Amino acid sequence: MGKCNGRCTLVGFCCLQLIAALERQIFDFLGYQWVPILANFLHIMAVILGIFGTIQYRSKYLIMYAAWLVLWVGWNAFIICFYLEVGHLSQDRDFIMTFNTSLHRSWWMENGPGCLVTPVMNSNLAPEDHHVITVTGCLLDYQYIEVVSSAMQIFLALFGFVYACYVSKVFMEEEDSFDFIGGFDSYGYQAPQKTSHLQLQPLYT
Repeated sequence: MGKCNGRCTLVGFCCLQLIAALERQIFDFLGYQWVPILANFLHIMAVILGIFGTIQYRSKYLIMYAAWLVLWVGWNAFIICFYLEVGHLSQDRDFIMTFNTSLHRSWWMENGPGCLVTPVMNSNLAPEDHHVITVTGCLLDYQYIEVVSSAMQIFLALFGFVYACYVSKVFMEEEDSFDFIGGFDSYGYQAPQKTSHLQLQPLYT
């Protein structure tokens, strides 16, 4: 019963991770955030691998899924530090999320709840093919939206890691308890024997 509960819980957490990753992937596409797009794609593949390993009783797949979750937690911790500008990180100077190929920012910067975007006409500060805008009235700044999103990813990843370790341990214990060479011999299985009271009788035609 415990194994079933663990498997069902892990599949549930994987489904939540999949939904959260797809939602995040959509908004990163809208904001042209190429590095998060790549990371989200790898995360989606790892979550699908975790679901497959859970359903098919593959402990190795669950170990790979758990190992990826460690990297995923580290990546989301970096995103939190980046948007909060911890240490020497700066959003105005570093364009890590776009591979330093463009000046695009998070989609939530212009489309956050309550945000009012006003273009600045005839600005000399705008690079080629770009425009300067002012964003006012946001109920929640885009940095904090990104931080909350990453914190939710970390929360789901930590629970997924714990359950992946537990379920993979259960799977490995079951594999060790089954004797693949002897088949059912380890469980005391014996083939039916012929009873001695059955004897062949001559047949007359």
